[in-house]
Amino acid sequence: MLPFLRSDLAQFQAYAPHPGGEGDAAPAVSSFDRLDTNESPYQLPEELKQKLTWTYQHLIETNRYPDGGHHELKQAIAGYVNESAGLVADSGFTPAQISVGNGSDELIRSLLIATCLRGEGSILVAEPTFSMYGILAETLGVPVVRVGRSETDFALDRGAATRAMQQTQQPPIRTVFVVHPNSPTANTLQAAELDWLRALPEQVLVVIDEAYFEFSGTTIVAEVLQRPNWVVLRTFSKAFRLAAHRVGYAIAHPELTAALEKIRLPYNLPSMTQVAALLALNHRQQLLTAIPLIRRERDQLLEHLAQELGLQVWPSQANFIFVRPRLTVPDPGRSTALSQAIRDQLKARGTLVRQISGGLRITIGSPEENQRTLLHLREVLRSRL
Repeated sequence: MLPFLRSDLAQFQAYAPHPGGEGDAAPAVSSFDRLDTNESPYQLPEELKQKLTWTYQHLIETNRYPDGGHHELKQAIAGYVNESAGLVADSGFTPAQISVGNGSDELIRSLLIATCLRGEGSILVAEPTFSMYGILAETLGVPVVRVGRSETDFALDRGAATRAMQQTQQPPIRTVFVVHPNSPTANTLQAAELDWLRALPEQVLVVIDEAYFEFSGTTIVAEVLQRPNWVVLRTFSKAFRLAAHRVGYAIAHPELTAALEKIRLPYNLPSMTQVAALLALNHRQQLLTAIPLIRRERDQLLEHLAQELGLQVWPSQANFIFVRPRLTVPDPGRSTALSQAIRDQLKARGTLVRQISGGLRITIGSPEENQRTLLHLREVLRSRL
């Protein structure tokens, strides 16, 4: 290790952007159904791509910096947030409560910097969950306190979380991260979990990640108006089909938004990315017509997978499904090994899925991709019986 690097970096693992490509199985196909990263299976319509092309050719000044304050985009996002929560503009969110980041990852990092740096705090996560909370915290030197989830419905272990809040003092837990619906398990927050979050003291920041809100149709964003210590994260990468553009946003109290503005890097969102996000919002009715189709495909795939004796399948409120190999006696190590083997054999047949938390997370693709996934999965399971 280079002598000038932090000694603890050797212990970290980088986030794997395309984990479905891992493994030793030699691919038998030249192209893949990429169902490993929870992206939309649909690109922007061709006419919207043409509008973006025209904008780049005629309006974007490549020698000028982008709008560093994201003014027009924040206004449009505030309107969409109010619409999604059934709020009217006069009593809803304003641009002063919106922060925009280069993906939600940048916003997560900024929230950690704003709350926990210099030994002032640690974070609480309930695993399994989105790994970047822990990865980003550890790279910043922020301690990560991990608690578990129920093995039946993946609800947060509130008892363990309460004990952790009480016992973690040097430094105390300053930020709690939850996902609604959770990744990789696709379950929404239950009423008891929300009550637990509401009961947390005001010096604890509650981060509720709604990356998959459009697929679940369930949001708690309106509560942010009454709770200064709550922030909701959302993204354009999933339902809005803009994963390549990396746009995330946070909805928070104006003082927290102002703090995030102090922390973020200048000109963090390229001009073309801001244009793409605005275009998506202006055509949201057209783009979001794909959501019911994805939900139907999800439910059909769930129904078929539930009939496979070799799999344990959980309900989903997101655009992905979580399954594990069915074992007569619970064995996390064997579950992980079997999941890895299934992942590798699926890859050899042309389907990429993510192996995680002793199971497989399968993104909902197009109808054709889902049919191939089901076929390949059945072939793999039959070969192992």
